[in-house]
Amino acid sequence: MQPCQQLTVAVNAWFAHSPHIGSGQYLIQLAAAIRQVTPDIAFEFVEPRSRNDLAKVAFEQNGFPRAVGRMKADVAFVPYWAPPLRCPAPIVCTVHDVIPLALPDYRGALRHRLYSSLARAATAGVQGILTDSEHSKKDIVRLLPVASSRVAVVPLAADPTLTPNISNDEATRVRARYQLPEGYVLYLGGFDPRKNIETLLQVFTWCGETIGHEYTLVINGTEDTPVTTAAGARTTLGQLIQDLELADVVRLIGRVADEDKRGVIALARCFLFTSTYEGFGLPPLEAMACGVPIVGSNASSLPEVVGNAGMLIEPMNARRMAGSVIAVCTDDELHDRLAQRALLRAAQFSWQRTALETTAVLRNAHNA
Repeated sequence: MQPCQQLTVAVNAWFAHSPHIGSGQYLIQLAAAIRQVTPDIAFEFVEPRSRNDLAKVAFEQNGFPRAVGRMKADVAFVPYWAPPLRCPAPIVCTVHDVIPLALPDYRGALRHRLYSSLARAATAGVQGILTDSEHSKKDIVRLLPVASSRVAVVPLAADPTLTPNISNDEATRVRARYQLPEGYVLYLGGFDPRKNIETLLQVFTWCGETIGHEYTLVINGTEDTPVTTAAGARTTLGQLIQDLELADVVRLIGRVADEDKRGVIALARCFLFTSTYEGFGLPPLEAMACGVPIVGSNASSLPEVVGNAGMLIEPMNARRMAGSVIAVCTDDELHDRLAQRALLRAAQFSWQRTALETTAVLRNAHNA
């Protein structure tokens, strides 16, 4: 077998120093894995001189393509949805989701709509598109001017440091830092409307009286975290908890530091995730990597990620989700069976796999 051809890939590294943003996590983990498993690929970051809103479009449309030309790169890779209209090398772009097009509530102000229109037009000229799930691929083909054959589904993976193996010292430290109860159901994620936080809380209006004092709902938010209800009303997490009379069974712990994430997840009895739309669904996968069963929504891409490692229900059905939470919390046999399935399911996703499948698409773009 002949060795693979050396390939120089110029990478738009706008998010290279943003580990707390999804696009940043993706780039950092992917780059590390590619450099580890495919040493014949030169994965070269192109970074902007400044990072602000005014500079972003200029870098994406002008600065990055010029750098690709100077480097004489074989392929230009944009790891988020912002390909240039013109580029001296074939472009591969990652489109994690098309939320601004798929969900009317996310279309935003005029400048956001103009940006989405630019990205949509530029996507027509790319050689290959990577996306995280079959659900996202269907939306991309439906909403963007691209053929299905140009879209490759390459799943993401959890951070390899997320495991169920935590020491007694780590458990003690994390419990003390976040004042975690002995038993709890966990939500770690965002708070924009599609995260369906009202339903998340309503689950505990049904099960809180039964298990709420033994298994508190722990959320990575604060009293003033903005929340939108199903009816479109804007409120705060604290106010919604008060309105639903859940103060006794909900604990807000604020942002969880990266070094504490494994402990906070691994100590949970189960992970509750009620989102109505995900391009992939990384938070449930992170929980599964820590051996934590999932109770949550069967919407969008989540069944692709969770598989049989959780109990997935219609996203607005708080009563049925509550029944599943009660079952996982009180039935040790069920909990342990789902925890084992969670570990097996999470093991099917790895950044090494993501790297190999990504580089195959990059090579195809070069050879097309």
